[in-house]
Amino acid sequence: MIAGLLPQVGRGLDVSEAAAGRLISGYALAVAVGAIALTAATARLHRKTVLIGLVALFVAGNLLSAIAPTYPVMLLGRVVAALCHGSFFGIGSLVARRMVPPERASRAVAVMFAGLTVSNVLGVPFGALVGERWGWRATFWAITAIGVAALLAITALVPSWAGTPMTSGSTQVTSCSTQLTSGSGDGLRPQLHAFGSRQVWLTLTATALGYGGMFGAFSYLAYTFTEVTGFSTTDLPWLLIVYGTGLVAGNMAGGRGADRNRDATLIVSLAGLTATLTLFGLLAASKPAAVTLLFLLGLSGFASVPGMITRVTDEAAGVPLAASANVSASNIGNALGAWLGGVTISTGLGFTAPLYAGAALTLTALAVMTYAARATLQATPEPERA
Repeated sequence: MIAGLLPQVGRGLDVSEAAAGRLISGYALAVAVGAIALTAATARLHRKTVLIGLVALFVAGNLLSAIAPTYPVMLLGRVVAALCHGSFFGIGSLVARRMVPPERASRAVAVMFAGLTVSNVLGVPFGALVGERWGWRATFWAITAIGVAALLAITALVPSWAGTPMTSGSTQVTSCSTQLTSGSGDGLRPQLHAFGSRQVWLTLTATALGYGGMFGAFSYLAYTFTEVTGFSTTDLPWLLIVYGTGLVAGNMAGGRGADRNRDATLIVSLAGLTATLTLFGLLAASKPAAVTLLFLLGLSGFASVPGMITRVTDEAAGVPLAASANVSASNIGNALGAWLGGVTISTGLGFTAPLYAGAALTLTALAVMTYAARATLQATPEPERA
């Protein structure tokens, strides 16, 4: 939401573009910390109870942002709201795949993350429109109200049994011949033990760099569109709808593709994202090209999300901390990308520079993912011949 409001928030709080960008990077860093800390602290609690508590924290943070009189208070509100983010999506992804057969795991995660992508089609443009007409604070009041509605919906509609770990022998994880066993994710020690896998760290690294490239560029697209492409701030809501539509399409396509061939889907999506960011930087002055590439940015950028989540949790034997660590890694990348984009603008490289910086990050992510996929193939024993 904040990306579409960044110019208004910056003016309202009387801060520079780089300082306004830290409302994104600060949020992302808080997500990274909160994902690990809160998941570890709540490891033995029922997952539905944890989800309810996390949404309550989200509501409190956005309420603080809505009433923030100064920039430091606004940043504090962003941090409070962010603390729940990583754990919510990490634990929520495990609850989602708990309810489906293993061959539909990535699609289940994609459906769960569809809430995030649909919010970019409907919520983010609506928030930008509200901010344009009634001020950015009105948008945060609306988010607070929506958070309360989500809290009530989770309480009433998420089945309690979906919040319990899988029983021994129920669903086999497809990597490393491991299983989601009762207790595999309950204690802190077995959760930390899962991070001894090299593949876990490779997947987390690729996630961080891929997200960093996409969201680092996206953080400053409002400036790119108004200062380079020639759109007005009143055009931002429908432009965000274009981006959000790409997110929805990429998320669902990535989920289906990952259930067929996960590593190939991840490699193709990262290659597409690198190409899109590069072309965007070159063609940003053209309105038709910019709109087309904005859709492709969402499509290629989010196609890797379901596969990355299921890959890291499979390699880590399904422990909740691994799922939350993946969200944490994505937001470390988000913070890195937003910071790097801010640096390129502050040094006078222009409002297309974050796109090129993002392309460099996603190209590195592609290299890491290619190496990880090749290592997996080399470690997989060949089937015996008849």
